[in-house]
Amino acid sequence: MIVDHIKNHAKYLHLPPRIVHAIQYIGSTDFTFVESGQYELDGKKLVSMVQRYKTKLPEQAVWESHRKYIDVQFVAGGHEQFGHVPLANAPKVKTPYNEERDVIFYEPGTEIIDAPMGIFMIFYPDDIHAPALAIGNPPTASEVVKVVVKVAVEGL
Repeated sequence: MIVDHIKNHAKYLHLPPRIVHAIQYIGSTDFTFVESGQYELDGKKLVSMVQRYKTKLPEQAVWESHRKYIDVQFVAGGHEQFGHVPLANAPKVKTPYNEERDVIFYEPGTEIIDAPMGIFMIFYPDDIHAPALAIGNPPTASEVVKVVVKVAVEGL
């Protein structure tokens, strides 16, 4: 997992070209003017999903991991938290791997990380993550604009 502010994107130019493309895309696009939806940046090898949603309360968290895609997630507007657990310390599997959807669902983990506007995260196949969590004490749902770029692992 990588978590950093998009202004530091140049530190990651050594990563595989598709991941660099994803980082450059999120760093150079004003998502205020991009409609919610899915956009192919390089066929199925690089797909952007622009999302607008309300964050979830902790008990609504969806803990997941993927095998075929790396998630490059960017908080383009708003503020959220996300959960993270290394796959090596995986909680119990709730729903086994679904190859068509490329997802495994898990029981909740415990590590929560803050992600204000401008933060990007890279979740590799060995990262279990729970995106879109509400912030505050008590947590309060808020509006977020998030971009998730799915980067195909095959051929990296």
